[in-house]
Amino acid sequence: MPRANSFEDTKYRGNPKMIAKYLNDALATGDAGLITKAIGDMVRAQGMSRFSQKGGLRRESLYRSFKGQMGPGFDTVIKVLLALDIRLVAKPSAGLLSWGLKAKK
Repeated sequence: MPRANSFEDTKYRGNPKMIAKYLNDALATGDAGLITKAIGDMVRAQGMSRFSQKGGLRRESLYRSFKGQMGPGFDTVIKVLLALDIRLVAKPSAGLLSWGLKAKK
């Protein structure tokens, strides 16, 4: 994930592939605050006013929810991701192997 001081919002504006890459990098850290901030970065890159209309959420609520300091509700996260044209996909992680478990087929 790019560092905050080198963030270029124009390359993420209206570009779901770039948004997905940025969010996947944040998700890979497992840090809830960083993930929340990354979602907020993508919302701001789209233009907060325009995005709030598209997502059906209030601007003030979006600013508060995605600063990275407080966790937004899961329903809000889903609404925002859908408005960003991003969907969540569940994949098994290597975590099962570290517990000595085998994935079921």
